[in-house]
Amino acid sequence: MATIEVTEKNFNEIADEGIVLLDFWASWCAPCRTFGPIFEKSSEKHGDIKFGKIDTEAEQGLAQGFEITSIPTVMAIRDGIVVFAQPGVLPEPALEDLIGQVRALDMDAIRAELANELRAQKD
Repeated sequence: MATIEVTEKNFNEIADEGIVLLDFWASWCAPCRTFGPIFEKSSEKHGDIKFGKIDTEAEQGLAQGFEITSIPTVMAIRDGIVVFAQPGVLPEPALEDLIGQVRALDMDAIRAELANELRAQKD
């Protein structure tokens, strides 16, 4: 699957279910141009994962909402929950490792942990 251009309009339908990898980038960013082909190549290998690119210049609301302060930033979302976010260029082996780790997550345990945190905040 090729990468998807993610905007404020289509974000929720893209990020609500399954595994989604996002690349926050800008055209003027040299490291972003280095990471772009790595991200694209990975998107072609993993057809079951949605790969989205968010142009931080065009989609400033999304960038601000996720508190993106450095680009490129790679973010992983699984079943609507952000499970990873890190600025910087990821080499291809590191991106593949990240994908493996996101696939292996126990989402029931993560949802339970989030529910416990919410209860603790209310108390």
